[in-house]
Amino acid sequence: MSKRVMIVDDASFMRMMIKGFLTKHGYTVAEEAANGLEAVEKYKQVTPDLVTMDITMPEMDGIEAVKEIRALDPNAKIIMCSAMGQQNMVVQAIQAGARDFIVKPFQEDRVIEAIKKVLG
Repeated sequence: MSKRVMIVDDASFMRMMIKGFLTKHGYTVAEEAANGLEAVEKYKQVTPDLVTMDITMPEMDGIEAVKEIRALDPNAKIIMCSAMGQQNMVVQAIQAGARDFIVKPFQEDRVIEAIKKVLG
């Protein structure tokens, strides 16, 4: 059975890009969310195997969302997506419980490699 991934990003074209990588490599996109609040709500509904989480989003940023999701599910597997120059935020995200990070602009092989590594 293919692993179910939730994609969280406020930019629909970014979600579409990640979705393309995932489906091409046999993953199922369980859900998509455009901000941290939506991500927390949808996580409760679909409990995906993995979440790709953007850092900078409206309403609730990725770091807060990671904290909330990890509070709901301490075993949640989350990979942060960051733009260049957000290193300090990436560190905060890892401290909050994210397992890895990928940097925009996304490279397909790096995205899939991170996902495989985190899912084991």
